[in-house]
Amino acid sequence: MPTILDSIGVALFFYANEGNEPIPVHCRKGDMECKDCIDDENYDIARSIFLWGPPGNKKQIRKIILEHFDYIRGQWKKFHER
Repeated sequence: MPTILDSIGVALFFYANEGNEPIPVHCRKGDMECKDCIDDENYDIARSIFLWGPPGNKKQIRKIILEHFDYIRGQWKKFHER
C-alpha cells in the first residue's frame, strides 16, 4: 500500500484487491481514516466512507482529492499496470 500523495499531513493510498468498484482512494490523517471512490467519468467522488475522525476532515479530504484528481487517476492506472 504505497502512499501516492501526502498533502497537509493527509496520506492517500490504494489497496491492491478492491474488486470492481470505482477507483478507491484510502486516506489517513492521524487517527482519522476514510475511503473515497472516484467517479472517473463524472470527475467527482462517487462514494465516501468516513471511518472515524472529526467531521471537518471529510470536507478537507474531498478538497484534496478533487484538487489532485488527474494525478490520482494517473497513479491508479500505473498501480494496475504493474
